[in-house]
Amino acid sequence: MEFLLKEFQKERYRKIYGEDFFEFLKILPQSIRVNTIKISVKDFKRKVEEKGWKLKGFDWYDEGFYVEANENISKTIEHQIGYFFIQNASSMVPPLVLDPKKDEIILDLCAAPGAKTTQLAQIMENTGVIIANDVKVKRIRALKGNLQRMGVVNTVITIMDGGKFWKTGLKFEKILLDVPCSGSGSLNPRVFQQIGKYTLNYLKKIQKRLLISASKCLKKDGILVYSTCSLEPEENEEIIDFAIKKLGLETEEIKIKGLEYIEGLRSWNGNVFSEGVKRAIRIIPKEKEGFFICKLRK
Repeated sequence: MEFLLKEFQKERYRKIYGEDFFEFLKILPQSIRVNTIKISVKDFKRKVEEKGWKLKGFDWYDEGFYVEANENISKTIEHQIGYFFIQNASSMVPPLVLDPKKDEIILDLCAAPGAKTTQLAQIMENTGVIIANDVKVKRIRALKGNLQRMGVVNTVITIMDGGKFWKTGLKFEKILLDVPCSGSGSLNPRVFQQIGKYTLNYLKKIQKRLLISASKCLKKDGILVYSTCSLEPEENEEIIDFAIKKLGLETEEIKIKGLEYIEGLRSWNGNVFSEGVKRAIRIIPKEKEGFFICKLRK
């Protein structure tokens, strides 16, 4: 797969991750999250292992598993009735960083198709309220379907431009902001070929606009978790540097025992970032997507 990368991509990924990066370029193993709203991990494991599935648990999240099966797991009855969600391992980290509690009120500003929204609901034991927002009706349909399939009852769906959500006047103590991004962390050859300077400039404008809106919705001392499935510093460290310098947000350390990651970059292409940017984490794209996550406090 390496030959599919453009020269500037080879150079930048080597600079960020070292030569090991090119060993990561392979088909990612399938991963799932057990939906404890509907079934316990113990009962789920017993049920699917009797069917011949092979499960390998994550070191850092009890409900997450890599799975090997001799059938299309998306077509199984267990999937259709919401016993599990097919979700990339790295995608499960942002809700864990946000750490929602029972009965809290949470904003998921870019929620569709709902992997992280349903995980938030699961962590909250279906209590409290999640405001799940997205801008496109087609994506909202997917979100609605996943909420229903997973048995989520604590979520209200809103359809509006996330960049204007602050105009509602609603304030939250915890916000998840998983922004639209290039998706380069998926290690998809097609995605790599589509990434260029124009694309990154376009996306980071959207990302900054969403971050400004989210910060306006955040209560004093509230927590905002910013995440992307991108490898690009322009969508990651550069945005957090903006959050610190222009929005007055502060970064906080992220600790998830057993998860393999590196700290945020201190500089890129001659630009030196704020000291706090290093508290962000880059999940190493080894057997899972490359992800960037930062915990911000107002």
